[in-house]
Amino acid sequence: MTDLPEYIDGLPNLSGSESLLEQTLAAQRDQPAFLSRSDIDFASVRAASAIALHMHQPLIPAGGGDLHTAEIISNLRYMMEHQDIGDNHNAPVFHWCYKRIGEFVPQLIHEGKSPRVMLEYSGTLLHGVRQMGLHDVLDDLKTITCNPDYSWAVEWLGMPWGHAVAPSTPVQDFRLHVRAWQHHFAALFGLEALGRVRGFSPSEMALPNHPDVAYEFVKTLRDCGYQWILVQEHSVEQPEDGWNPRRPHLPHRLVCKNSKGETASILAIVKTQGSDTKLVAQMQPWYEAKGLSRWDLDGTSIPPLVTQIADGENGGVMMNEFPAKYMEVVREASGSDTPLMNVTEYLEHLAASGVKEEEFPLLQPLFHRQIWERMQPGDGPEKLEKVIAELRKADHRFHMEGGSWTNDLSWVRGYENVLGPMEEASARFNDKVLAAQVPTSEQRFRNALFHLMCSQTSCYRYWGQGLWTDYGKELCRRTLAILDHDF
Repeated sequence: MTDLPEYIDGLPNLSGSESLLEQTLAAQRDQPAFLSRSDIDFASVRAASAIALHMHQPLIPAGGGDLHTAEIISNLRYMMEHQDIGDNHNAPVFHWCYKRIGEFVPQLIHEGKSPRVMLEYSGTLLHGVRQMGLHDVLDDLKTITCNPDYSWAVEWLGMPWGHAVAPSTPVQDFRLHVRAWQHHFAALFGLEALGRVRGFSPSEMALPNHPDVAYEFVKTLRDCGYQWILVQEHSVEQPEDGWNPRRPHLPHRLVCKNSKGETASILAIVKTQGSDTKLVAQMQPWYEAKGLSRWDLDGTSIPPLVTQIADGENGGVMMNEFPAKYMEVVREASGSDTPLMNVTEYLEHLAASGVKEEEFPLLQPLFHRQIWERMQPGDGPEKLEKVIAELRKADHRFHMEGGSWTNDLSWVRGYENVLGPMEEASARFNDKVLAAQVPTSEQRFRNALFHLMCSQTSCYRYWGQGLWTDYGKELCRRTLAILDHDF
């Protein structure tokens, strides 16, 4: 297969090879990615657990004293260069955190153990570490991703390139993020490795719950070759009663219907218990799995899978507690009836056992039951907006802001000063670039796209008003200037 260049005209490879990616993914879609190399005796598994490490650093206009002219650099570089500010002294430890799994997995396999881990790295982080010359990070990751001695134990999850929050990112931009990450990943690790990326981890665990946006979200993922998605327990509901999933440790089918009557669905793996880095740092999923037994699914006995994701570097617990606890649990879990498993490996074992997707219970985004009680899919967007307005008036808990790892933080309210410029930049990119069908292989396309996606990272809202919102607005300003100058 053709290798993709990692950089083109000084920018990471973000676009231009869409057809090649589609062909690669289509060719591998129906082929098991991990089953043939799995060392798990699935029939003897009582319960299993899966952990994922989320890694992200935004790109910020902070490489210089003047905001309007400062170089766009990794926040990690800024932390390295300003270790006297706040908790920036953690930067060298963060550097180790980004590569450490590349040390742990080979060590454990050489011990004869059976480690498992899922990895999710943003495009902005991958570009940032390369830009900083931290080649050791990417070299170690490449070893466990591409070397068949280790790659069977490691599953990568796709994500939006710039860590964009799906509910508040224009749908056409979100698709660009998803494709850009695939380009960048394939350029770093190869097309074969990309073919093994079957699951998707939404930034901030944010799932759109506006029916039309949720449909486009799932359709984007399916169009881009993804087979399953990680969802937060409290961001979804059972269609029959509106409750959170009763058996969260079973796979589900996430079904999204829009106002036009169209349906899109994808397998969903439920992450439970809100968000706490300790859940992974202390390997809580494995300890929970030890207390579970096989469940019945339409007459078939299957092991439940306890799944968690956490920041792989933030918080003292991940930096301090995770390494020793991970090594301890892998050594104890290996060869037991409660092994660590990666999600795609688990799903492939289920399929090989004769379990069919249509047997999995259904889920839908939060509040859809209330909407479809008042209208039918196909009644159109005008009717949908009328129903949404009525529900907002009748129930203060009802909203269309989407679900997330937290149910007490909005990714919309209070950030109009950032979302306004983001939406303006997005609209102009859509008009001048997408609608004009500018080839995705052109340098000006890639440059405008790079700036647009950098501006849409969740960090420009998560860290509150002030310097971070200034960063976001400045990146939007630069995006608009590029669009006006180059198109």
